[in-house]
Amino acid sequence: MYRIDSRLQELLIDPFGFLGPKRKKLLETGWSGLFRKSLLEEVPVDTIKACFSGITGRPTKELRMVSGVMILQHMFDLTDQETVSHLAFNIQWHYILDLTTEDDSTKYICERTLRNYRRKMQDLHLEDILFRVLTDKLLKAFNVPTQKQRLDSTHIHSDMKRLRRLNLFQETIRLFLREFEKKEPGQFISLLPDELIKRYQKQTSGYFGQVKPSEAKEKLDQAARDLFLLVETCKDQEPIRQWKSYKLLQRLMSDQCIVVGQGEDPKIEMIEPKEVASNALQNPSDPDAGYSGHKGQGYQAQLMETFQEEDAGSGEEAGKKAIPNLVTYVDVEPANCSDSDAPARAIAETKERGCCPKELLADTAYGSDENVQKAKEEDVELIAPTMGKPKSKEEKLILDDCNFNGETGEMESCYMNKPPLQMRQTESGKWIVTFADEICQQCEAKEYCSIGQAKDHTLEYTAKQRRLAERRVQEESEEFREKYRYRSGIEGLNAKLKRKLKLGRLRVRGLARVRFAVILKVLSWNILQAAKA
Repeated sequence: MYRIDSRLQELLIDPFGFLGPKRKKLLETGWSGLFRKSLLEEVPVDTIKACFSGITGRPTKELRMVSGVMILQHMFDLTDQETVSHLAFNIQWHYILDLTTEDDSTKYICERTLRNYRRKMQDLHLEDILFRVLTDKLLKAFNVPTQKQRLDSTHIHSDMKRLRRLNLFQETIRLFLREFEKKEPGQFISLLPDELIKRYQKQTSGYFGQVKPSEAKEKLDQAARDLFLLVETCKDQEPIRQWKSYKLLQRLMSDQCIVVGQGEDPKIEMIEPKEVASNALQNPSDPDAGYSGHKGQGYQAQLMETFQEEDAGSGEEAGKKAIPNLVTYVDVEPANCSDSDAPARAIAETKERGCCPKELLADTAYGSDENVQKAKEEDVELIAPTMGKPKSKEEKLILDDCNFNGETGEMESCYMNKPPLQMRQTESGKWIVTFADEICQQCEAKEYCSIGQAKDHTLEYTAKQRRLAERRVQEESEEFREKYRYRSGIEGLNAKLKRKLKLGRLRVRGLARVRFAVILKVLSWNILQAAKA
């Protein structure tokens, strides 16, 4: 039976009256007062109570309190044991969560219960709902302008060890053998060779202990053969095929090995390290983690933050006009995922919530022509450098240097302001432009002009190539530099989240747990930023 306490009834005696006026003021004017007065009532308890009966069963912990505890735990990066202690004895937490009685049912929660509630909240994706509801409340309360925002990703490490290739095989096979021996002890002895079992029994000694560099390839080949043997031996065993550890064996086999030949003696070859996919298994303890060639193993968070171009001032006037920069969008994904589709997701979600930007600053990874056009359809100007600048830019005059009609896309003149002799558009939309031979032969720029050097003085371009050329020209302008210089501010946000809220290295692993932790930490950042204002 769910329990939701009403906060509408006022108490005759202030439960925090034992505090002196100075300590009481600290609670009321800091972030704790903001949370208690403005956000606690907005916690979406109706979503959580759907997991419990309203009539039968033992009463739950107060659901609004549990949600607040989850936020506070990630705000201070606490373990479950530390969280239980703070809830029991921390006066600031009691004030924030409006806990006015001293009974254990109100101010105590055991670690197991805490884990159970967290699991239920993860299944409901309550972290998303909490972030959107409370962030929207802060945006409205502080009149934060959302017309200008910036987008970037930051790398996150989960609580997993970085394994070498040989260790990856070793740990994955050991994990399967441990489950096999526990669930099917009879088949464990009858199906598997004794020498294979002995090779993986101990972690720090045995066949794979103290491997010399000269022996690494031989040991890795042996591990690959063992992996293949286990996969083939158990593929017809129906209960075993459903085990998570066996599916990890199959995934590792697909990621790292190639089976050459058929028949009774197939040969197992290792895939070259550079050819292994970025979504390959990184560690059997965290199968959701991906790999980024730039940042390494783990996850990444996409963050979109508001910003103001002009400072509010200084001194007392600044304090009155202070507007916090808040994160309006956050998403978590494996590190191998591309940044290219993030702007569309961010724009769609914030548009639904009514906090969509008009100008969105992002780095080159987000600046594809497809993203710019999709953003334009949503009345958003995506400001980002173009990708893949042509190598010929410094060598000769190219498409960027020509003049176009902004409405029709037709080329009006070349770099020397000479009009084309002929222009036509193919069925596929490509433009073919031809210049007069006598004009190009007499042109003083013919030695370093791509049109002058081309056969028949012809140039072909698509609408996409024209748009990219126009953007590259615009990037050289002072107006673009003035707008784009504010993008770098989000790098400071990433650094502060990792330094102050420990976002860089989490205590959990697995996409669901990592996502839960990251989103609540970013929500905590919004609360702290709003409190400063």
